[in-house]
Amino acid sequence: MRVGLLIYGNLDTLSGGYLYDRKLVRYLQDHGDDVEIISLPWRNYAAHLGDNLSATLLRRLAGSRFDVLIQDELNHPSLFLLNRRLRDRISCPIISIVHHLRSSEKRRDWQNCLYRLPERAYLQSVDGFIFNSQTTRNVVEETIGKSRPHVVAYPAGNRLEPQIDQAEISARAREKDPLKIVFLGSVIPRKNLHTLLDALSQLTPGSYQLSVIGGLDVDRDYVQRIRRQVADLGLERRVTFFGAMHDKNLRAALQENHILLMPSSYEGFGIAYLEGMGFALPAIASKEGAAHEIITHNVDGFLIEAENASSLAGHLRELTSNREKLIQMSLAARKRYLAHPTWDQSMANIREFLWKITQTLSAT
Repeated sequence: MRVGLLIYGNLDTLSGGYLYDRKLVRYLQDHGDDVEIISLPWRNYAAHLGDNLSATLLRRLAGSRFDVLIQDELNHPSLFLLNRRLRDRISCPIISIVHHLRSSEKRRDWQNCLYRLPERAYLQSVDGFIFNSQTTRNVVEETIGKSRPHVVAYPAGNRLEPQIDQAEISARAREKDPLKIVFLGSVIPRKNLHTLLDALSQLTPGSYQLSVIGGLDVDRDYVQRIRRQVADLGLERRVTFFGAMHDKNLRAALQENHILLMPSSYEGFGIAYLEGMGFALPAIASKEGAAHEIITHNVDGFLIEAENASSLAGHLRELTSNREKLIQMSLAARKRYLAHPTWDQSMANIREFLWKITQTLSAT
């Protein structure tokens, strides 16, 4: 197949969504497909809206001889009108990869109402969808109905090839060290690191150690706010910021922690939870979004209200004092990881979907 993939910026951007897109591109290429990346520059939301009027972008897309054009839904501000202009100029299907809707994120209602207008128009302009979770599928279908072909292909957690056995899991949990907590994700407001810090301030000093692993350059104002919060709460000796890590260092970091915690206000899936489970780390996440598709409450992790610091602190106290429960939940987390599809299995499902939809179109 000749496949186009339209994204913002660089495919190597460090985020769960871009990881998903990279895995798809590499899988398609490994199986003989030609993939062309169409990259639009990162700008502000208003500037992206102007892309819909770009004659240059329209000519580029119209002149490409793709069998299928895939668009990351993140690009919807640039495409919600342009796709309609493109319809008369191309014959290939337009498929959208949806990680989560912008209008699903937590913000003022009136703001989401405005964001929902172009987002809905974009979703209505494509021929089918690649969803990263059933939750994302449900949200899209609630927005535009159920009339379009789709595939649900879960992200996987096997990128780091985690290896850990039951003896290592038990020994790690029984160590007399403080509870080792890892936050894995970009330091942005949606990930709710501020709530985690509030929870830690309620714990006995010296009973925990937090490692923050993730990009510190996405929202610099929020990072400054977080650093001030750490100082104001007197947590400097218990919280360490590592920034983004390459796979080798990340693998070592996850191997030595006890629990992964990211109480995001919304996740379309949450690859970080599953990657932590590969290293037998129980996950604590919020009830919002798709985390419940990965985590079973009180079995392999906990599901909490996104900004309930007191509830979060209670779960951390429990695992700090009850290391046998920590072992039980760690083993359950590893079992949950092992039951999940691999990247190759999920990407194979996408390729089969793309092949079928191109064949269906060519037969009509």
